[in-house]
Amino acid sequence: MEKLKFTELGLSPEVLKAVDKMGFEEASPIQTAVIPLLLGGRDVIGQSSTGSGKTAAFGVPAVEKVDPSVRAVQVLILCPTRELAVQVAEEIGKIAFFKRGVREVPIYGGQSYDRQIRALEAGAQVVIGTPGRVMDHMERGTLRLDKLKMVILDECDRMLDMGFRDDIDHILKHAPTPRQLLFFSATMPPPIKALITKHAHNPEWIKIESEAKNAPKVDQVYFEVDRRSKIEVLTRLIDLHDFRYGIIFCSTKIMVDELDEHLHSRGYATDRLHGDISQAQRTRVMDKFRRRGFEFLIATDVAARGLDVDDLEVVFNFDLPNDAEDYTHRVGRTGRAGREGRAFTFVSGREIYALQNMVRYGKLKIRRERVPSLDQVEEARENVFFEKLKRTLEAGEFRKQDRMVDRLLEQGHASTDIVSALISMMQGAPAAAEAPKPPPAFSAKPDFDSKPARRFDDEPRDHRPAFAANVGAPSAPRPKKQKFEREPRTGREPGYTTLFFNVGRKQLITPADIVGKVAGVTRLDSGVVGAIDIHQRHCLVDVRTENVPIVLAKLAGIRIKGESLAPALATDSGAHGE
Repeated sequence: MEKLKFTELGLSPEVLKAVDKMGFEEASPIQTAVIPLLLGGRDVIGQSSTGSGKTAAFGVPAVEKVDPSVRAVQVLILCPTRELAVQVAEEIGKIAFFKRGVREVPIYGGQSYDRQIRALEAGAQVVIGTPGRVMDHMERGTLRLDKLKMVILDECDRMLDMGFRDDIDHILKHAPTPRQLLFFSATMPPPIKALITKHAHNPEWIKIESEAKNAPKVDQVYFEVDRRSKIEVLTRLIDLHDFRYGIIFCSTKIMVDELDEHLHSRGYATDRLHGDISQAQRTRVMDKFRRRGFEFLIATDVAARGLDVDDLEVVFNFDLPNDAEDYTHRVGRTGRAGREGRAFTFVSGREIYALQNMVRYGKLKIRRERVPSLDQVEEARENVFFEKLKRTLEAGEFRKQDRMVDRLLEQGHASTDIVSALISMMQGAPAAAEAPKPPPAFSAKPDFDSKPARRFDDEPRDHRPAFAANVGAPSAPRPKKQKFEREPRTGREPGYTTLFFNVGRKQLITPADIVGKVAGVTRLDSGVVGAIDIHQRHCLVDVRTENVPIVLAKLAGIRIKGESLAPALATDSGAHGE
C-alpha cells in the first residue's frame, strides 16, 4: 500500500509538531489507511501484525478526538498486558505533547489503586489499561464512561487467548453509544468476528499484508545500550571492526544533526541527510558518499529511501526503526551484490519488547552481543597498526634513517625505546611523564569539580539542532580581539594559558560543550580545561600550557553548535569587552 506523509493526513498543527519531534516523517501503510478513517468517525477493523506501527495508527486520531476542556475519560484503550499498556501510554504522551490539557493514564494490575484513582480524579481523558483492572475501576465507580468517544482494542486476539472475552464484552456493553470502535488483531478467529458483529457499526476492514523479509546475507546483531552511552558504543564498534563505509540511521532529524556533530568532533568523516536538507544539497552529499568522500552517512529513513549504494560495510540502527519493514529496508542496504554485510542495532529500556515483536513479525535472524570493552578496542587498534607497520617493513617502502638512529643509540637510548617512542608519536599518545587519564565515555559527565577555581555559567543546555540554534552567522569579533600577535594572556590558574574561542552565548554555548569538545577531539583528560568565561560572541578558556599546541591544532575547523572553530591565543588586549 502507498505511504503518505503525516502532513497529508489532515492532522492538527499540535499533533503534526509532536509527530515531527518523534521522527515520523512518513506514515506506515497501516497508519496511512487507518488514521483518515478514524478521523472521519468510522469504526475500523485492522488486521496487522505487531511491529507494523499500529500504536501511532490509533494513537494519533485518539489524541485528535480528545477535547482538552472536558476533564473526563474520552478514549479507552484495552491492552492484553501491563507492559504493552505502559508502552502505549508513553506513545500517547508523546503524541499529545503539544496539545495542552490532554492527560493519559495507564491502569493495570500490580500497581497501587490510589495512584490510578488520583489520576482519574484529576481528569485524565485517555485511559490505557488491561481489561481486568478496567473492570475493577468500573465496579468501584472510579472509572466513568459516560463521556467516552472511542474504544480501541489492541492485540485483541491475545486478549481473547488470555481469557478476557467476557471482560471485553462487559466493557463494550457499558460503553455509551454512539462511540467509535477499533479492533486491532493479527488474526481474526471466530470469537473476534462475533464481538465485531455484536458491537461494531458498519466497520471498515483494513488488512495489511506482511512484507518484511529477512536479509539472508547480513550478519545482524543487537546491543542493549543506555541512551546516554550510544555514541561511545558506536565509536567502539567502528574502531573495533575498522569500518570505513556505512550508514547510521536515526529516528529524528534532531538526532541526525547532533550525532553528525559529535562524530565529526571525534575525528570521523561524516555527513547527514534528513527531511530539512534541500534537494541540491542532498544530491551533493550522495554524490560524495558514492565516491567515498566521507566514511559514514547519518540519515533518517525517509531521507535515505532510494539510496543506491552496493558496497556498504555496515548499517547501524542508532535508533530502533518504527516497524519491521523499516528495519528490513535499513539492514538490506548492506550485503548487496553477493557480498556479506553487517548490521548493528542499539536498543534501550523497553525498546527490547519492540525489537522482539519485530523479530517475530519479520522472522528476523538477529542475535544479542555484549558491548566490546575498551581493552578489546585498544587491542584491535594495535592489531591494525601492527599489520600496517609489518606491510611497510616487508615492502621496504620507507626512507632509511640510520644517521638519526645512530645518534640516539650513541646517547645511550635502547633500540626498543626508540621504536616505542616513535610508535607513540605516530599514534598521538602523550609522553609518559604527562600521560593523562583515559578519556571518559561520552555518557559520563565531565569532571567539572576537578579544578576548584573553574567557573561555569548557570544556563541550561539547548537541545535544538545546530542549524536551528545558529540561525544567523555570528558577528565577527571586533578588530581588537583579533590582535593575537601580542604575548599570550596568562591563565587565571597557575600552569594554564587562556585561549580565545570564536563562539559564545549567541551560539548557546555552555561550559559542558567546551569541555566535551576539547576532551572528545584531543582525547585528553577533561582536566586539561580550566576556568571558562562565556561572553556574547566569544569565550575565554584556560588550557594547560603544555597542551595548548595540540588543542589549537586539533580544534581548528571543528564544528560546535554549527559554527566552525578558530581557536587562538588570547591577549590582554583581546580578552576584555565584547
